[in-house]
Amino acid sequence: MIDSGVANFPAHVPRPEGAPLALEGVSVIDFSHFLAGPVGTMILADMGADVVKIEPPGRGDEFRHYPPVPEETPGQGAPYMWANRNKRSLAINLKTPQGLELVKALIAKADIVCENFSTGVMDRLGLGYEALEAVNPGLIYCSVSAYGRDGAFKDRLGFDPIAQAESGFMSLNGYPDREGVRTLSPVMDISTGMMVCNAILGALLARARTGRGQRIELALIDNAVLMTGYVPLQHLYSGSAPQRHGNISPDTCPSGVFMSQDKPFYLNCGNDKIFQRLARQVLDRPDLADDPVYADRNGRMARRAQLFELMNDMFSKQLWSFWQARMRDAQVPCGEVRSVGDALRSPEARERQLVTRIEHPVLGWIPNVRLPIRYSDTPLAGPRPAPAGGQHTDELLSELLGYDAPGIASLRASGALG
Repeated sequence: MIDSGVANFPAHVPRPEGAPLALEGVSVIDFSHFLAGPVGTMILADMGADVVKIEPPGRGDEFRHYPPVPEETPGQGAPYMWANRNKRSLAINLKTPQGLELVKALIAKADIVCENFSTGVMDRLGLGYEALEAVNPGLIYCSVSAYGRDGAFKDRLGFDPIAQAESGFMSLNGYPDREGVRTLSPVMDISTGMMVCNAILGALLARARTGRGQRIELALIDNAVLMTGYVPLQHLYSGSAPQRHGNISPDTCPSGVFMSQDKPFYLNCGNDKIFQRLARQVLDRPDLADDPVYADRNGRMARRAQLFELMNDMFSKQLWSFWQARMRDAQVPCGEVRSVGDALRSPEARERQLVTRIEHPVLGWIPNVRLPIRYSDTPLAGPRPAPAGGQHTDELLSELLGYDAPGIASLRASGALG
């Protein structure tokens, strides 16, 4: 069962009746599985695209089975539900001639195909870009892989933690006295999914001008290097190896975790003006603001340990609520160090309606975490739960390809639909 605490979240507020959708009329045939591709196509679905998820009959996308999986809805685990909102599921056996003909017929009418199979799989199925572009010149074909579709490493498989390790991202995280750590959040998959969406939106704009589609390629390792931020250029400019600094920023000071009388919080003084406000208005220490060493960012970094000790001593004398109010008034960026559960239930999350509950046909209500996108004229689609495996098979074959009940029954008997 879903945690009863879901009832404490507000019901999702429906979008304005009759409001258009940004991607209304755009059709997506989605072969992607696990996370990087599905996140991208989910964003397209939230924008209003009709995303048809192609899955093998039976277990479907293996990501369906990542825990927790409610007993009442096998194959609909929480991670899968998070990444596949607003899609329709079509269960087709691609190992049968009839199944392949079905997806080819769907693609002939589609705007977008997204896939993240191992290199060569789509070509062997006759579903590579060249074959499909010949029958649908306007097709946008997005291919997601670990190390690219050509070159010496095209056969390598990869997942988010591998990309974190090989890109250098892992080496940046953690403390200097131990090895680097991965982030538990699959940041490489999520950010690659965002790139998938961005790339497809760009290709749609290009097609509006040229009338032609194109192939898009995204590699997890490419995106992972991007996710190391500006550190690569710092290294290439200076020649020095980046070091791990824990929660302390190597570029600004004071920046890090401090402890009030009751709670830890993160403080970030990104420039000298913010430090001046912190010293004068928050800490009541104009002497620090006037000190020629502390007044300069480089001087503060040189005396970081001394400054942190002084500040921690002051912060420990009052509750977090006291310091939070003063820093907010002084416009000093800071925030409570929260657990995920606390963050979801925080005043900020409630104010932004980040978490709501939506109806589910079996479970009653399930939680939903919205996208951060807010359109004024084309609000995002109302959230529908991720589908059960093959949930929309009959509906889609009838709606998109004109099959009647006997025709669908014949396909099912052939093994094309499992």
